[in-house]
Amino acid sequence: MKKIIALSFILLNCLFLQAQTYKEWVRKADSCYTAKNYELSVSYYDKAFKIEKKDFRDLYNAGCSASMAKENKKAFKWLNLSIDNGYENITHIKIDNDLKPLHSEKEWNKTIEKLQKKLDIIGANYDKVLEKELAEIYTADQEIRGEFMSVYRASKPDKKKIDSIGKIMQRKDSINLIKVMKILDERGWLGKNVVGTQGNQTLFLVIQHSDLEYQQKYLPMMREAVKNGNANPGNLAYLEDRVALREGKKQIYGSQSSMNKKTNKIRISPMIDPDNVDKRRAEAGLGTMAEYAAKMNIEWNLEEYKKELSETEKLEKQ
Repeated sequence: MKKIIALSFILLNCLFLQAQTYKEWVRKADSCYTAKNYELSVSYYDKAFKIEKKDFRDLYNAGCSASMAKENKKAFKWLNLSIDNGYENITHIKIDNDLKPLHSEKEWNKTIEKLQKKLDIIGANYDKVLEKELAEIYTADQEIRGEFMSVYRASKPDKKKIDSIGKIMQRKDSINLIKVMKILDERGWLGKNVVGTQGNQTLFLVIQHSDLEYQQKYLPMMREAVKNGNANPGNLAYLEDRVALREGKKQIYGSQSSMNKKTNKIRISPMIDPDNVDKRRAEAGLGTMAEYAAKMNIEWNLEEYKKELSETEKLEKQ
């Protein structure tokens, strides 16, 4: 009996270490992707997927890294695994700049057809008119942001281009907001059972990108939608944080960041009770602060963050 207990303990410990190792490899892969070191990012994803291949988000991101690293075979393998494990956003996959190098490959159309067939089955009872409208809104919201980030992240950003694209983005956001407000005011916060995962995500994105008065107006509606299973708790956490900071308060989940003008580095904006942020994030279905920071290529050290918090608050108010 003692041997069985000991072996069980060793097995559980090994499984725990494996899970930790998987997260560490993904964290490194995400960090390398943000730093545009796509080849190294792919190598870290390779190591992670030797442990498990379950998270469609990680698999999709790995496909993006492989595409940018010109490793097309791996890119398609990981994208198809992502679809098999739950990926559903067909509009995003079509407009994702990272995947454009794959569009000329024969395998691209097969991958899109595979995803579309899956969605046809899942969405048999969706409101097709609204689903289509929200897909168009999603494209308008995300394409311009992809263009903006390409210019913004360039080695020598063109300020005139940034300003020009920024103005176009504001116009598109205003148009999108009018359309989404009409849906929300007439139908409420529609769940993915009505408009699909992508359509449901679009409602959040448009409100997240709107002015404070509209965020304040629809935040209670989104809270209620989360309670009823019609909105994503993680998305709500992002909206809660953005509203709190705009109201001059501290954020709750650490989802928002800003530029430190002294160091020119991105930092996590002020939050309440940093010691328990990972617990709050877990309750909202979000990963740890360390995982989030790696994706954003932000240095994260809890103790250093707490030491610098008062200085960060002063800089945020300037």
